[in-house]
Amino acid sequence: MVKLLIGHKGTGKTKLMIEYANDQVEKGHGSIIFIVKNSRLMYDLKYKIRVVSMEDFEHITNSDEYIGFLYGIISSDHDIETIYIDSILKHADFTLGDLPEFLERLKNISKNYGMDFVVSLSAEQEEMIGVDFSEYEVLN
Repeated sequence: MVKLLIGHKGTGKTKLMIEYANDQVEKGHGSIIFIVKNSRLMYDLKYKIRVVSMEDFEHITNSDEYIGFLYGIISSDHDIETIYIDSILKHADFTLGDLPEFLERLKNISKNYGMDFVVSLSAEQEEMIGVDFSEYEVLN
């Protein structure tokens, strides 16, 4: 399942994602991955959560490369329960126009590998043209 946290900058999406991840790591049975733009949040997350900073992977520049990157993470850990992606529009030159295809690909990965994705987006639903929200769970 792909779950979305949406809203403009400053609406508390990242804080909410951190709370979800920290709660889940205590109750869950698999690995939790948290992908962020930079390592600034690393100390807010519990030590059992694997934090991936996209600053370390600056050559990932589009959604195809990002999906390949996710497959690399998945192939290295077959016990992933959830991958959190904070502020996807700040990663790899994503635009609102990339979202429908990207979210569809995440949905297929989720289904094929039995894992969840929680993705935060700094935009409102009305701005995300082409995204079928009936396919995703909106958490806020």
